Amino acid sequence: MPLIHVNADTKGPAPHARQDDLATLLPGLLATEGPVILMVHGFKYAPGHHSECPHRHILSLSPERDSFKVLSWPGGLGFGQGRADEGLAIGFGWQARGTVWHAYAEAANAGVRLAQLVSMIRDIAPDRPVHALAHSFGARVILSALPHLPPQSIGRIILLAGAEFGQRATECLNSPAGRSAEVINVTSRENDLFDFLLECLIAPPARGDRSLGHANPLAPNVLNLQMDDPETLAALQRLGFAIASPMARICHWSPYTRPGVFPFYSSLLRNAPELPLPLLRSMLPDAPTPRWSRILSLPELRPALPLGRKPSF
Repeated sequence: MPLIHVNADTKGPAPHARQDDLATLLPGLLATEGPVILMVHGFKYAPGHHSECPHRHILSLSPERDSFKVLSWPGGLGFGQGRADEGLAIGFGWQARGTVWHAYAEAANAGVRLAQLVSMIRDIAPDRPVHALAHSFGARVILSALPHLPPQSIGRIILLAGAEFGQRATECLNSPAGRSAEVINVTSRENDLFDFLLECLIAPPARGDRSLGHANPLAPNVLNLQMDDPETLAALQRLGFAIASPMARICHWSPYTRPGVFPFYSSLLRNAPELPLPLLRSMLPDAPTPRWSRILSLPELRPALPLGRKPSF
């Protein structure tokens, strides 16, 4: 079984829609080869919800809902292909519905449950690499788990349009588990409106603090990667990752819906030695583009056709 669904229940992490407990399930699941990859959803999802259950959508190998923002994360990360070494994908569900304030608070609680899950994995299979991928408030879940874990608990963490403040992220990354992890902070100017709303609606830990999309934490183990920047896309193209250019001025889901991003994320997690952070950092722009630069950019102008000419397609 390449995929298991786990929820952040009140008493601890528990399998989704199963009678077994994790202590019974995990030893058999972890007897395989390959990495363990945790996948954490963001706002508006909730396990068991009639239309927004993440385990039937982005955390499924066969999503049931037809939507541009519902793509299979485990499929994109290389699970379900039948390879003996593909590892174990764990879709981690938590209660992210309700108000923004409720989801933000609940994300920190879910982080404690995620830390318990990681500890269980480490106790059973201490040598298995454990990585994580998260979107939006899911980034807060993973970051909140780090202070509850010992060093070397998680290898690489990919945060997609993370909905958290820079200071809180830095505090979590200064924990033993945070300092030993490698973090790829994927940002995009397409997400500027959502970053701004977070800063307006949630009280920051310090005056003037900004969201992860703009705070850009600076540490040797953190790589800030602006996925809508043409220079960044060109650099990734040179590495063999053809990622489509952004099509929208505003999009919260672009970091995982853009064609070509999942082969890159899969390689980051599965082939880390081939893509070390210093190499990537040396190829990327030194600074991100300014906030609102995508929204305020002029539209592409095409010259008018000469009179009497018809367009050819």
